[in-house]
Amino acid sequence: MTIHVLVVDDSAVVRQMMTGILGTAADMRVTTASDPLIAMQKMKSARPDVIVLDLEMPRMDGLTFLRSLRGNDAVPVVVCSGRAGDAAIEALEEGALEVIAKPSHGLADFLAEQRATILHSIRAAAMANRNAAAAVATPADAPVVANGDALVSNRLIALGASTGGTEALRVVLTALPAAAPPIAIVQHMPSPFTRAFAARLDQMSAIEVREAKDGDRLLPGTALLAPGNSHMSVQRTGSGYVARLSRTAPVARHRPSVDVLFDSVARAAGPGAVAVLLTGMGSDGADGMLAIRRAGGSTIAQDEASSIVFGMPKEAIARGGVERVLPLERIATALRNLDR
Repeated sequence: MTIHVLVVDDSAVVRQMMTGILGTAADMRVTTASDPLIAMQKMKSARPDVIVLDLEMPRMDGLTFLRSLRGNDAVPVVVCSGRAGDAAIEALEEGALEVIAKPSHGLADFLAEQRATILHSIRAAAMANRNAAAAVATPADAPVVANGDALVSNRLIALGASTGGTEALRVVLTALPAAAPPIAIVQHMPSPFTRAFAARLDQMSAIEVREAKDGDRLLPGTALLAPGNSHMSVQRTGSGYVARLSRTAPVARHRPSVDVLFDSVARAAGPGAVAVLLTGMGSDGADGMLAIRRAGGSTIAQDEASSIVFGMPKEAIARGGVERVLPLERIATALRNLDR
């Protein structure tokens, strides 16, 4: 299968660089547009499989263009932009599947160095389950606060996600009660965006969500998100847990890696560990989930129908690490009822 990629960016340098990078991939064909209006005209004659989109452009900005693409047959979008923080998170809420941070300088070197990441993101987007993407890409205007009793206090929950995971995490976390057990999260996302993503989840959830710092305690009612470009592991200290961050080599091409988190949770919490593997391309998290199951913990994988990309859950299932396979909307309920 040849993936038709439409690069929409007002920078001629970026369009040229992207054409050069993507053109070297045997499975990709590249066209370009200098703004969304030109992109719309080109899409009438040749529908792309994936759009690589800047956010700041003349005549129409990227967010407005994203909104125009909504629907079950929407073209998957990977955002590549220098706009960090809230704008990038809003793009994910509007339906973008991945975000890549474009630096303010050293662009040519960056694009060359990030070639593997860019190609991986485009291939993941091309595999997207569009019906699942349309179902979750509906921003919530207000927090969904779950009422009810606290979950079992000796539990430690670890969540892992990649492509499409930002909205999947929103669905799960906003449905958990304020007294939930400690939660550690790895979402494959570049470093400029994880702090803003954690802040957005915190705003929408009953639990406290924040980007992790080395040595942070994992407490009931709190979720810690691994910073971009840092592995996060969990270490037991007495009766509690602390987060440890490191810049060791990527694992399964990722830093942070879900496997690094899950392996540490298996060692730290044993039978009290709970792992949830959400949508994403590749196999990151599959071995770590098996380690948690072998340690006596509970494991849940998102099902194929609700996953934007079923790669990571599918691999975990194939390796025998998954106890239950559930649709996204039932995962929070399963977490609430683990010991009932």
